[in-house]
Amino acid sequence: MTMKHLALLSLALAALSLTAGPVQASEDLAKKNGCAACHAPAKKVVGPSWHDVAAKYKGDAGAVDSLAGKVKAGGKGVWGNVAMPPQAKVSDADLKAIIAWALSQ
Repeated sequence: MTMKHLALLSLALAALSLTAGPVQASEDLAKKNGCAACHAPAKKVVGPSWHDVAAKYKGDAGAVDSLAGKVKAGGKGVWGNVAMPPQAKVSDADLKAIIAWALSQ
C-alpha cells in the first residue's frame, strides 16, 4: 500500500469517526436501514458481501461518493442481474458512513 493510499485511508477513517462514531455504529446503521436484508459480511445473500464490495473498490479514493450515488439511485448489472432498489430514504450522512464501513471490511 502506498503512502497516498495510507493517507486516504486515514482520512476516510477519521471522517467516519467524526460523522458516525465507532465502526459498530456504522454496522448498526446498515442493519437499521435494511442493508443486512441483502448483504452480509462474508457471503453473498441477494447482493454481494461487504468483503466482495471492499475488494472490488480497494484503492479507489472516490468509491464512497461513487457508491453513494449508485445506492441512492439503485440499479443492476454491476453484481449480476438482480436489481438493487433505490435507497433514497437513507440520509446522505448515514449512507456514506455505511459505505465507508463496508469498504473497511
